[in-house]
Amino acid sequence: MTIGAHDVLLFDLDGVVYIGAAAVPGAVEAIESATAQGARCIFVTNNASRTPAQVALHLRDLGIPAHDDDVITSSMAGATLVAEHISGGNVLAIGGPGVGAALSERGFTPVSTFGPDVAALMQGYGPAVGWADLAEATYAVRAGVPWIATNLDATFPSPRGIAPGNGALVDVVARTAGRRPDAVAGKPEPALLLEAIRRTGATAPLMIGDRLDTDIAAGSRLGIPTLLVCTGVASRLDGLAASGEERPTYLADDLACLLPNEAWVAVA
Repeated sequence: MTIGAHDVLLFDLDGVVYIGAAAVPGAVEAIESATAQGARCIFVTNNASRTPAQVALHLRDLGIPAHDDDVITSSMAGATLVAEHISGGNVLAIGGPGVGAALSERGFTPVSTFGPDVAALMQGYGPAVGWADLAEATYAVRAGVPWIATNLDATFPSPRGIAPGNGALVDVVARTAGRRPDAVAGKPEPALLLEAIRRTGATAPLMIGDRLDTDIAAGSRLGIPTLLVCTGVASRLDGLAASGEERPTYLADDLACLLPNEAWVAVA
């Protein structure tokens, strides 16, 4: 299979396009080539802390010509899920700037404390999230308002190593409040990819990722083809041994497979 079969390429970011602050070797050239071949490149991330503008700026700093609307975050998908539960009003926004920005885009008013005028809770990752924020979230959940989690990733990569992710913080609230979120936006749940497809009008998308349990599983759940690149979490052996929804459609060592005259290995 080659790139021409797909109108939109959905790229996971960390481990696929960049690792920390640096681009994955060859990723910039591969994405430029994919665009030149006529595919639209969209970047989908479970990280809810940053706004699309902040992510797009990072990509441009790496040499990737990304526009703000080329970035779809789990906060944006989460705000869509909030809109399925309430029609408007105040929403308790727990997380980084990306959480509040996504809610505002959908016409909600993000607030930082729970009160009787709060209609829902959206909880996402943010490096400054602390005890007080988790307490406000617990008050909201125990009051029975709809609770949307941007993702359930248990860990978050940091320059110093693995740190607690949003899933770990959601677990704190769930254990304290006695129930789980009403909906989850991030991969492997389908909301994030559905948001990207809705916003781009994609008819033949391809999901490209480095994690079997999130990126590949998310594509499989929607019935769209997936490409595993081995520049992040999963190895070639992991991809070949995977089964069920974690088994990729295609496998490649890196994004160089997107260059002209390159082909992807189909996983039998």
